[in-house]
Amino acid sequence: MTANTAAIDARTAPYAAFLLRVSLGLLFIAHGLILKVFTFGIAGTVGYFESLGYPGLFAYLVILGEIGGGLLLLAGVFTRWISLALLPILIGATLQHTGNGWVFSAQGGGWEFPVFWTVLLGVQALLGDGAFALKLPTAGRSALQSRLA
Repeated sequence: MTANTAAIDARTAPYAAFLLRVSLGLLFIAHGLILKVFTFGIAGTVGYFESLGYPGLFAYLVILGEIGGGLLLLAGVFTRWISLALLPILIGATLQHTGNGWVFSAQGGGWEFPVFWTVLLGVQALLGDGAFALKLPTAGRSALQSRLA
């Protein structure tokens, strides 16, 4: 890699992380609010989770995680930690869709979209906040949080 390419990468990487962060945030908000709350309704989402054999409480946690996590990603607050915290939701979605095949338009939805979304969360956790993130005061942050920020 030339010095010029490295300089371009250093200048543009924060904007790439920002674009990914905002895209993920909007996807989570849309999935949690529009799909689960407005389309299926909270009671419908709880019923669906229970029909799969999960406790109804999981539906509330997923809705809260998707909407709250999406908002925090949009703002760029604790991006690495939020990305990691959302991974179990996507792993659970992947497991629910594995038997349906590859294409997400298949009956019951395929597994490729949740897997790709899971990978993107991992990439975001590695990249961090990116540009235009809301910076909170660092007082009281642990050494690990400071290293990962």
